[in-house]
Amino acid sequence: MNNNSNIRKISNDLSDLRSILKSHDLYKSLHSLEDVKIFMENHIFAVWDFMSLLKSLQNQLTCTSVPWIPIGNPVLTKFINEIVLGEESDFNELNEPKSHFEMYLEAMDQINAQKTEIEFLIKNIKSGKSIEHSIRHLNIHDAVKNFVQYSFEIIRTKQIHKIASAFTYGREDIIPDMFIAIINEVDPENKKYPKLKYYFDRHIEIDGDLHGPLSHKMLIELCGDDQKKWDEVYIVGKTSLENRVKLWDAILDQITKKNSVENHQKHLVSI
Repeated sequence: MNNNSNIRKISNDLSDLRSILKSHDLYKSLHSLEDVKIFMENHIFAVWDFMSLLKSLQNQLTCTSVPWIPIGNPVLTKFINEIVLGEESDFNELNEPKSHFEMYLEAMDQINAQKTEIEFLIKNIKSGKSIEHSIRHLNIHDAVKNFVQYSFEIIRTKQIHKIASAFTYGREDIIPDMFIAIINEVDPENKKYPKLKYYFDRHIEIDGDLHGPLSHKMLIELCGDDQKKWDEVYIVGKTSLENRVKLWDAILDQITKKNSVENHQKHLVSI
């Protein structure tokens, strides 16, 4: 089997999981800004840990030590550095340099979403606490914890083809049209929540047709003719997508419970 065939086979074998994600009931449950808040309060952790996967790739596919030496494949080096540039130092809606993570936090501020737990995580890490300790003490859904923990489990292997697999197959954030529809409805003139609208638009623009094909090229370069590596790429990709589905399930559960409580309260008021 040639390497392009390996990519096609993995994509085909993962198609059912990808379909589950694309048609997930979570998207149909997003009806209000309150629902978007719940989504963002959970999803921010996936936005954050994406950067550690990316930086792990950068550490191995580029030279980040001194003295500098040429390293790896220049095509992959350029690919990773361009993604780092776009994710870590893009321009926000005011044309100010900002990471996408920071843009997301600012968008959360505008819609009054809670940032307590993600800020607690960052504070713990800055103070020198381990990622395991920091995650364990978060007051968030277990599915969110498991999602982040798996990313760092893969990072700790230092096996770059596995990290590249988690990056390629598990990190595709599907921004539903419903998000844009909700924002357009509550803020038709884009004056109340411009940061949120900008983030979604920018995300769609950057994560369009470019990154997918280049990520596949990265896997081809990293795995070559090593079938064991290709098998491991599939396992990591499958587990990453399964974790994403569980994350979506958890967010849906929180939104459903919130709406159930609100409906019950409305019913009591109407009695």
